Amino acid sequence: MLTADIPTRAQLVQRAAEVAPLLRANASKAEDAGRLQDETIEALAGAGVFRLRTPKRYGGYEADTRTLVDVAAELARGDGAAAWTASVYWIPTFMACLFPDSVQDEVFATPDVRICGTLSPSAQATPVEGGIVVNGKWSFVSGAPHAHWQEIIAAQEMPHGQHLPLMALVPMDQLEIVDDWDTSGLRGTGSVSTVARDLFVPQERVMPLPAVLSGQYASQLNADTPAYRAPLLPVAAASSVGTAVGLARAAQDAFFERLPGRTLTYTWYSKQAEAAVTHLQASEAALKADQAEFHAHRLAGLVDSKAASGEEWTVLERARARADLGTAVRLAKESVDIFASASGGSSVYRDVPIQRITRDIQAITLHALMNPATNAELYGRVLCGQQPNTLYI
Repeated sequence: MLTADIPTRAQLVQRAAEVAPLLRANASKAEDAGRLQDETIEALAGAGVFRLRTPKRYGGYEADTRTLVDVAAELARGDGAAAWTASVYWIPTFMACLFPDSVQDEVFATPDVRICGTLSPSAQATPVEGGIVVNGKWSFVSGAPHAHWQEIIAAQEMPHGQHLPLMALVPMDQLEIVDDWDTSGLRGTGSVSTVARDLFVPQERVMPLPAVLSGQYASQLNADTPAYRAPLLPVAAASSVGTAVGLARAAQDAFFERLPGRTLTYTWYSKQAEAAVTHLQASEAALKADQAEFHAHRLAGLVDSKAASGEEWTVLERARARADLGTAVRLAKESVDIFASASGGSSVYRDVPIQRITRDIQAITLHALMNPATNAELYGRVLCGQQPNTLYI
């Protein structure tokens, strides 16, 4: 693919904005079904969303993480579940680009390939001739119903009772899907569980997770490509943060769409827009959304600049990436909560978007990687000269 064929960031963001109304129209259906509508998936594919992290040699765009942030934010203004699912696909797609090039040839043979995944080592791997046999279950696998491949993590027992986590790629038709996704937030993401039963995975589709986390990648063709030489966890943070930012903007959109026709019941105000309390709420919420966007862009800027220069990451930079993620999520939730509390009793009806936005941002804050308190603690530890208390940095 020629460079001239690669859409610019502005063009990709515009495409996302153009499909957002469809995502918004399908959001309630996705909630009821517990998965995105097929029409939504087709629209996302048509906008090039699934090609953002695919190598150019396979028809992809090799987009930087700032583009991911801005595209996800626009998608989330339509539907947080659609934006989250797209974001979750971007991370395992990046991970697939770390495998040997022959493995990538197999994975990216499918146009607009969709790869779901996990970082949780909740399955067991047993070495056999030519690869491993995997048994186990993974939960919270967003986008699994529409995925072609899953990136899995399984633990291989080692001497002295230790375990080595392994990262592998598996076709979805070799896994069992358990539809156990019945939640209050992000219902449309189809974050079901998947199960492997005596599943053989060839050795070339297996990589030690500690090697991946330390930047020891197996791809030769991607080795000098900026999009694929950044550390996994900062990439994952930058890939996912845009949805939170977009949900804050969605709450703002929803609030101001309803504001002209609203009163403040049991007050002298005939229009909510005239009340001083509304002015204070709107200002504070909008500024928090702006601050969330700042931290998201600072995170993506760090990832993209370090990837472009090829410079080594310090532990402090890695911790700050996690901190920027958590702070953006916290501020986005605070912004949504203010707009929601200012939306009145009628906003509890399911056909009012603010209630879905509120539940979706709440679900995001509870995610282990996104949790504001956990990320703040990690950053504080490193600032105070302590060692990180996690490998996921």
